[in-house]
Amino acid sequence: MLTFILIAVAVILVTIGLVKLVDKFIPSKFKPVLNIALWLLIGFLGYQTYMSIYEPIQFNKLKNKRYKTVIASLIDIRDSQLAHRQVVGRFSNNFDHLIKFIDTAKYTLTQRRDSSIIDEVLTKTYGVDTFKDIVIIDTLGYVPVKDSLFKTSDRYKSMMNVPNTEGKKFKLQAGFIEQNNIKIPVFEASVKKNVILADQNKDLVMQENQVVSVDGVNGDALKVGSMDEVNTTGNWPKTYGSAE
Repeated sequence: MLTFILIAVAVILVTIGLVKLVDKFIPSKFKPVLNIALWLLIGFLGYQTYMSIYEPIQFNKLKNKRYKTVIASLIDIRDSQLAHRQVVGRFSNNFDHLIKFIDTAKYTLTQRRDSSIIDEVLTKTYGVDTFKDIVIIDTLGYVPVKDSLFKTSDRYKSMMNVPNTEGKKFKLQAGFIEQNNIKIPVFEASVKKNVILADQNKDLVMQENQVVSVDGVNGDALKVGSMDEVNTTGNWPKTYGSAE
């Protein structure tokens, strides 16, 4: 883009020079037409130079605004998935199932307390009462998952929809990976930048897909979680909010 700007500025300066040369050396009868043509060229190049600066600025503003709304939805998906794992023991790979879970599931409220009981084996061995420590977990009650995560909001019912798009949905995956012979549940929710920015300048979107920066979203998608490692964080920087 900088190269284009420099070229455009150089062409404008050359064109202005040509206008002066025309005014000085070209016969009077040709001057009006040539001057109009050259000034039109100057205006066109000036407009192109302005847009080469203005359009990326507007693109970044819109991109940041859309990313924030998409990230808010990804956070809702992650919170719902973490609740599903806590209650069910695994993540869900289906939005309909996940929404039904939020509507119906409940957290179990428990209380952990230490106690002791007679160790019958040692008591019999030594002939005196011998105690051993135990942990007792009492169930205190149940709390709906929906109330804990979303209170009175029903936004979770549309969290599968990518904001600012026409009917596009997040890609949701879930499964297990094996570490030290233990199967660990994992999930990933994602959407391509091309989908979020489908109505924007294709060249600018292509540049955005190639971003490698500490304050940008690296790669060609926004996502939370991973199917390749135990990870429930998002791939966006802190400038968009916490990825944890």
